[in-house]
Amino acid sequence: MKSLRMFRLLALGVLLLVPAVSEAGSPLICFPFQTGSAGVLPWSAGSGWKTPDPNYDLRHLTADTLRLLSPTAPVLARMENMRRAVIYAAQDPRLADEILSALLARTTTPASGALALFDAGYFIETLRNGSYMRMNAAPTRDGYALVSRAIGLTGANAEMEFAASLMTAGPRADQHRRRAQAGAAANVLLAQTMDTFGR
Repeated sequence: MKSLRMFRLLALGVLLLVPAVSEAGSPLICFPFQTGSAGVLPWSAGSGWKTPDPNYDLRHLTADTLRLLSPTAPVLARMENMRRAVIYAAQDPRLADEILSALLARTTTPASGALALFDAGYFIETLRNGSYMRMNAAPTRDGYALVSRAIGLTGANAEMEFAASLMTAGPRADQHRRRAQAGAAANVLLAQTMDTFGR
């Protein structure tokens, strides 16, 4: 009886630990990005990574997200808006599918370019990072490949390089990180964001 009670306590401990471990291992979700004065989705005041505005009308999420991912929006602001969109969409996983479909559609238009590829790829990987939030199954498409194509089209974009470094590991991540660090010297918001990640 005593051993059974101990087993149950250990099992409960594992169940309580799993979400914390999952969240800690989700860099695209659990670390806000510095956006300066760029437009972002509504958010509540607070020091945590997950403080969505309880009064925000989710019916506007897809339209607001697509509007904020405009051609003039900085890459870091795009990353933060997609992070917030995924957190909001955890309340209704159908919204995540809706946003992803719209972003993928943008990549097929004649005018699509690096930003369209980046947005689709980054949103895919953010959804994958957020799969522990009881969302739909993680996308099977390779978001990193789309982001890599976007980087290839821009030639040199430190913020995209930083984003790519968060999607992978090992020598490949190190390469992206070094390129991001080189560009951070002239990009205050990127430098501040990278400091948050300890990179």
